[in-house]
Amino acid sequence: MTPSDADAILGPVVDDLPPEAAAQALAQLVNRASARLHVLSRNQAAARKDQADWPQWAQLQNAARALILQASTCRDLASRLGTRSPEK
Repeated sequence: MTPSDADAILGPVVDDLPPEAAAQALAQLVNRASARLHVLSRNQAAARKDQADWPQWAQLQNAARALILQASTCRDLASRLGTRSPEK
């Protein structure tokens, strides 16, 4: 899949949404994609233990785990868009 392919998939999902809703949808997609990537890479790393390509899968698993944390933060912050901040 190329970046253009990914944009072709994402465009119809968010292009006609207001900015807040588009940000929320994209953040949710990133969160779910990172979770699926983590499960895939974890399963493959476990299946390939002691094989030559195990390190690559293990590294991807570690990166995906970090991505989940960042994606969760993005999702939480995007969910606040359009709400009023407390007055200071």
